[in-house]
Amino acid sequence: MLPTDGHGGTAPSSGADVKRGLEALKTFRRRIDTLLTEFEGSAGSSSKVGKQNVSRASFSGTGSAFPEADGLYAQYDQVHERLTSLSKMLGDQIEAIGIAVHGADVGFDNLEDDLRQRFWAIQTRVDREQVPAGRERGGRPDEQSGHGSDKTDAGWS
Repeated sequence: MLPTDGHGGTAPSSGADVKRGLEALKTFRRRIDTLLTEFEGSAGSSSKVGKQNVSRASFSGTGSAFPEADGLYAQYDQVHERLTSLSKMLGDQIEAIGIAVHGADVGFDNLEDDLRQRFWAIQTRVDREQVPAGRERGGRPDEQSGHGSDKTDAGWS
């Protein structure tokens, strides 16, 4: 709720409110930086998820013709690739939020060129990655699972 000026309008914000807002952004940015560091060191980081791989031979041994094992491995491999991609995207988005918070703190016009370029590179990569993911689903999630949903079509292509 906004403070009022006693005449039905909102009171002008004071410099103290702006300062508190900047401090909140700085605190938020420190939390984002900490989160990104923890994520990159965790088992969920894209590099560690990428290393957690199961070979085809694990499903039925080597040299044996076992079409079901081939199919299971193909599905496993597809899911593994997608999890690795999602992990990378999550790390990128956390980094982009940190850059955006810093830009809000110092002013986007004052943001360093390398950070601005990094932000837009992340955004471009995320946008490019999201289009194929939507196409893979073949529509809304409830269409694929066979369950009805009251959710709108917003955001699904």
